[in-house]
Amino acid sequence: MRLWSIRLDWLDPIGLVALWRESLLAKAVLEGNTIGYKNHPQLSRFKSYLSPSNAINTYLIYIKKEADRRGFLFDESKIAISSVDKGIKIPVSQGQLDYELQLLKKKIALRSKDKSQAVLNIERGQPNNLFVSCNGPIEPWEKIKDFKKM
Repeated sequence: MRLWSIRLDWLDPIGLVALWRESLLAKAVLEGNTIGYKNHPQLSRFKSYLSPSNAINTYLIYIKKEADRRGFLFDESKIAISSVDKGIKIPVSQGQLDYELQLLKKKIALRSKDKSQAVLNIERGQPNNLFVSCNGPIEPWEKIKDFKKM
């Protein structure tokens, strides 16, 4: 499961579709509607928020908004609109944002040459609308990948 903290417009189409699916799974987990994935590290920042349901539904609405901008058809009925709160800002470290940017560059270099060129020269990670950058290293919940093996 990868719930990106970085800007959603940086994702290639495959990444955006995968994010939608994984975020819907995260929503199901946070609402207690699954057996597995309950302790997935990517969920910790949503679980630590005052209302995890509000946080994940707000995240989903931002993904839907990016999908709409691209002309994708994501089903808005899967989002609990009454739980959306665009005032939510979850802190994420700059180290995490920078790590995610590097991970994204590696992933899309392998599968999406057009999008790869668009993010190639970006040097500093920037958060998507749900998150706000703060000082710090890569988040402790991150499972760090060896980029040399990708």
